[in-house]
Amino acid sequence: MKKVERINIIMRYINNRSHFTISEILGEFNISRSTAIRDIREIEAMGMPLVAEVGRDGGYFVMNNSILPTVRFTDNEIKALFIAFMATRNQQLPYLKSRQSLAEKLLGLISENQQDDLVLLNQILLFEGTNPHNPDLLDLSDLPHPMLEKLIQTLLLDSYLLITIKEEKELQSYPIYLLHLYREKSLWLIEGFDLKEEKRQIFPVDNLTNVIPYRTKKRLSKKKILEKISSKEEVINLVIELGPKAIAQFKKYHPLKVSISYTNPYQTTAILKTFINVDNSDELTETTNWLLFLGEDIKVREVPDEVLEGIQERLCIFCS
Repeated sequence: MKKVERINIIMRYINNRSHFTISEILGEFNISRSTAIRDIREIEAMGMPLVAEVGRDGGYFVMNNSILPTVRFTDNEIKALFIAFMATRNQQLPYLKSRQSLAEKLLGLISENQQDDLVLLNQILLFEGTNPHNPDLLDLSDLPHPMLEKLIQTLLLDSYLLITIKEEKELQSYPIYLLHLYREKSLWLIEGFDLKEEKRQIFPVDNLTNVIPYRTKKRLSKKKILEKISSKEEVINLVIELGPKAIAQFKKYHPLKVSISYTNPYQTTAILKTFINVDNSDELTETTNWLLFLGEDIKVREVPDEVLEGIQERLCIFCS
């Protein structure tokens, strides 16, 4: 870890405590005693009000009403933040209206040379969903579903929710324990444990009309919920390895419940593990078609015989 990064992290560590010792710094950051003392002196010189206490159990106190000194960013950290902004543009993310003020604050913290680098990056880098004729960092577009921010605000207070979903022409309410809120194939999805039916369900946020905390005296604990989910987990029966071409195909289309795990830092190889219900003819047909759609850049490690037979039948049709 570079010195400037370490000092920034130590400042945040100190600012969250009323008292700390050199020994705690040594153990937390795995640095020598002399390095820790030099870092603390430099932090003091930057303006953080520390009071040293001598004695066997001595250490440092942070004076009340202290203000954390300005955080310093390295050039690479600035570029990482900026590219993160660019990569998430047009992604229907929550709190998008705060993006402009956040970007303006970021640009106001950096030097003119760093600003010039960001202007150049903004001109040459394009990500999926970006309009090449208007690649403006501060442009507000693709607002998320209006219920998304309300959902996030509610779940931060309580994971037990009563959600109302529009199903065809009717409204249906579900008491759930929220497991995950995630975005897949341009859709925001709620993965929750249905407290009434006692099963895992997935609901599109686009169909959400209302959400409130689920107030009930008798709650099923999170531990019990996870135990019930674990007891109903299907046994994995499809395992495949994906190369770069297959990963590109996967990103274009894949069933909602299927995900991949990248097996190298460059995301050029991945592994997929899932359960296929071979007794469901629709799911079997969909899986067969989808595996053919992935193409030749896959290695099958485990596959149900029924899926394999379906693939062979489809290939024979093409051959004839």
